[in-house]
Amino acid sequence: MSSKRKMITIAEYNPEWPRIFRDLASGIRSAIGPAAPRIDHIGSTSIPGLAAKPIIDIQISVADFEPMEPYRLPLEALGFEYRARNPELAKLYFKDPEGKEERTHIHVRRAGSFSEQYPLLFRDYMRCHAAAAAEYAGLKLSLAEEYRDDRNAYTEAKDAFIWDIIRRADKWAQDTGWHTGPSDA
Repeated sequence: MSSKRKMITIAEYNPEWPRIFRDLASGIRSAIGPAAPRIDHIGSTSIPGLAAKPIIDIQISVADFEPMEPYRLPLEALGFEYRARNPELAKLYFKDPEGKEERTHIHVRRAGSFSEQYPLLFRDYMRCHAAAAAEYAGLKLSLAEEYRDDRNAYTEAKDAFIWDIIRRADKWAQDTGWHTGPSDA
């Protein structure tokens, strides 16, 4: 892994992000097939109007992490690099190869797990609550300025806000009967 630190860049919402996701997801769907019951656009680029790091986050749901070959080999053939040292054990992580422009993060999670559901709940809540999305955008912009070259500190500083949103989103889900709906791809 490179010791060079990458600056945190928050970009205004790009209306092309959903199309970029669809193009990427279409290739992934063709390559992986039924090994992935869901492929979803998650993260800030999936929330219309939200400023974000210009990186498309894709969540691929699988029945189980093992065997890995049905999804790992196709993702690697598409040019994504498996990051075996990902510290979050509730997901497997792929990204653009080292040295290439970082534009895609792929999160492989077990279908039906909390780890799979919470990014979908967060996304859907933010899509339905513009004031919360605006508040999040403001926080991200100020934290990106404060922690310009420290991605870990930037991410940790967002935690309290994100968990507050998850609590609100959980109540919203109970009040509305929210469910994940169909896969994005």
